[in-house]
Amino acid sequence: MKNTAFLLSLLLAFNVQAASSSLTAKIDGIMKEAIGSDAPGCNLGVSHNGQFIHKAGYGMANLELDVPLDGNQVHRMASVSKQFTAMAVLILVQQGKIDLDKDIHAYLPELRDYKAKVTIRQMLDHTSGMGDYDLIAPSFEGEKSERAITLKSAAGGEFRLGNQDYLTISEFYDVVKTVPLARAPNTQFQYSNLAYFLLSVLVEEVSGKSLRQFSDEHIFKPLGMKHTFFSDNPLEVVKNRASGYKLNDEGRYVIDMTNLFWVGDGGLHTNLDDMLIWNNQFYQPKVGGDPDALIKMMNTPNAQIQPNAEEGYANGQFVSQFKGYTKYAHSGGWLGTLTYFARYPQLKLSLSMMCNDVSNGAVFDALNEVTTIVIDNITSEQTP
Repeated sequence: MKNTAFLLSLLLAFNVQAASSSLTAKIDGIMKEAIGSDAPGCNLGVSHNGQFIHKAGYGMANLELDVPLDGNQVHRMASVSKQFTAMAVLILVQQGKIDLDKDIHAYLPELRDYKAKVTIRQMLDHTSGMGDYDLIAPSFEGEKSERAITLKSAAGGEFRLGNQDYLTISEFYDVVKTVPLARAPNTQFQYSNLAYFLLSVLVEEVSGKSLRQFSDEHIFKPLGMKHTFFSDNPLEVVKNRASGYKLNDEGRYVIDMTNLFWVGDGGLHTNLDDMLIWNNQFYQPKVGGDPDALIKMMNTPNAQIQPNAEEGYANGQFVSQFKGYTKYAHSGGWLGTLTYFARYPQLKLSLSMMCNDVSNGAVFDALNEVTTIVIDNITSEQTP
């Protein structure tokens, strides 16, 4: 009987290992089809039950030095940063320093008069009526707003919202505080990077610490996220950072990295290991005055107005359904950066993708394919 039990356990372990190897091979095949081995690419992490079931890099971290992506590089996260900004705000709510239903002017009185009440709750869920970068630059992603503020570069021409011109955080705030609302508050979901930048200013105003300092003290250090920080200094050296690239009109890769280093709407730097820690915080909460209550707040939409009939929004997370399972997710895109992070609480599954080629939209198709086979794999294992 003992020999039989031992043989059965060996057979089970062999089957599990074989299934894991098969899944890894499938994921590798999908990602390698989307990413050339000598081109910029992505780091991809897939976790289940709090542990990686797949972690790998595809493509190059640095084309100049021929350094490959290996799953460990630090990436700029673009708009995936927003959920970290939201958590910092909610921690201050728990500390009694922020009231979500107060007008933002109660904390930042120097903002222009919006002629309407704009609450922190509305800012967190993009119903504040605040606009986006098109209101501070003549042209943003090919669109031009008639209400855009005329912002000039140091040379006197139009300000280029990329890697050509530069503003400090305080200079950017001086601009944003003069920007009018794009529409009346609490009437429509309108994604606003400006609102999340102002939330970073709010954190600094009420805590006396920058968003970088506050999040490091209250989120990253307590969780052990050693490679995560809001980068508010364009000159600092970031160890093991993946360089950003894009294809130019001639089809050649060129360096594509921003020199705009305000934070809140973006600016977070991290890696796959730390995003696994962040994912696990949602199941075994450790930070905040009441960790369980903090996670409940994070996962609860603040506004009744949502992006659309199929999708909600809760504190830097789009909430939707995929294959019948609830998904909390957000993507990010900026100069030399494409990112994605998704959690599936019912499956204890998460996927983190960090890419350094802004030109390669095919990686999102690959990620959707990876997500499908991973979910199918997990659910088939759970079926008796």
